[in-house]
Formats: sequence, structure tokens, C-alpha cells
Amino acid sequence: MAVKSIQYDRYTFDISYEIINPDAKADVIVLHGWGSNKNIMKQAFSPYLKGFRHIYIDLPGFGNSTCNTALKTSDYARIVELLMVHINASKDIIVGHSFGGKVAVLLEPDVLVLLSSAGIYTKKSLKVRTKIALFKMLKVFGFSKIRKYFVAEDAKSLSSHMYETFKNVVNEDFSVQFRESKSKALLCWGENDTATPLSSGQKIDALMKDSKLVVYPGDHYFFTQNAKSISALIEDTFIKRLER
Repeated sequence: MAVKSIQYDRYTFDISYEIINPDAKADVIVLHGWGSNKNIMKQAFSPYLKGFRHIYIDLPGFGNSTCNTALKTSDYARIVELLMVHINASKDIIVGHSFGGKVAVLLEPDVLVLLSSAGIYTKKSLKVRTKIALFKMLKVFGFSKIRKYFVAEDAKSLSSHMYETFKNVVNEDFSVQFRESKSKALLCWGENDTATPLSSGQKIDALMKDSKLVVYPGDHYFFTQNAKSISALIEDTFIKRLER
């Protein structure tokens, strides 16, 4: 594991990353989802893709990477891009799970691999909308200390900076970004995913110009049980990109 200090927008971010197969000529950059870290991605994919240099990154505010200001998804992409410059990494293949998928599409790699990516807005249930409205009303009367009873599970343990970041990114609609992407895209989804449902994958597939959707058994973390198959698809997609 290594740490690189990245200067961005007057702030310093210490970004933790790990490189596997350092002498390989082509790169695969792997980005985790919200609330996760590089280790779950490394455990899944490090045994495979032997012909590539693997770069596993803790996004700012997660794992061993620091974050001392609120960010947007575009900020995450820029910070990753600056890290790539420092370690001389190429945009051959970028793999993004969930929130990491939104970061990945902004980086415009040759091959974009989306694992149950976030980025398609889904309307909140009546129960959730009611909780939000009630919290906003109570906040007016000074009851903000009860926030923990109203916020999403993904946000309950967050610092103030990361909670503001969560609010910035949670409801983003990336339909335009998916539509405008020039990457060759492989979309892999868990058929029983409730965090980013299969319908989101189908919408992204319809939006993108050059994509293939593959559905696997499993939930939001389906890739942990299917990494070997997904890796073979990544290699095949990369070869097809080179053949253009």
C-alpha cells in the first residue's frame, strides 16, 4: 500500500492506493462504491487480469484516504485523475462499482466497466419522502440533533464533510454523462440488486452508444462471487477495443 498527497482546490488529500503486477503494460484502475474501500475490490479481482497493472484506490474519505472538505462527483474524478498523473497511469480500463461507476464514467477511459453503477435517479418511496419532509420541518424548530434517526444508513456514521458530500452525490442523475460517453462499456449487474436495481443498468445500456449488459445472480455485491467471469469479459472487451 502507498499514499500520495494530492493538492486540489486549496486542499490536500492523502490518497491510499495499491498496485499489483507493476510491470504490466496496460492499466486497470478499480474504484469502489460509497462506504466501501479498495480492499473489497482487490480481494475480488487481484487473482485475475494477470496481463494488466492493477491500481486499487481508496477514494477520498474512505479506507485510508483523507477528505477535509465536501466534494462532488466531479471533484472525485479530478482527484483520481491527478493521482493517475503522479503514478503514470493510463485510462486503458477503469472499473467502477456503484458510486465508483459515476467517477469512472467522468474519467472517460478506453474501456469503462460499470458494476451496478449509481447514476440513474430513482424516485424515493413515500416512506422516505415523508421522513425527509418531517426532518426538514423539525430542523426549523431546532431539532437537528435527531438527524441520526432520519438519515440514510449510508450517512449515519459520516463526518460533517462526508455527510455534505453524501448529500451532493446521492441523487445525481448521470443520464447525460452516460449518453455522451465515448468509452466502450461493459455493464455488469446483480439481478437482485436493490441499491442500484437492474432497471438502472438497463437504462444505462440504452443510453450508451457502445455497451453490453451482462446480468449475474446476486445483489449489490454480486461481483465478489463472479469476479473470474467478469474479468474474462473485461479482457475480451479490451481486445475488441484494440481491434478497432
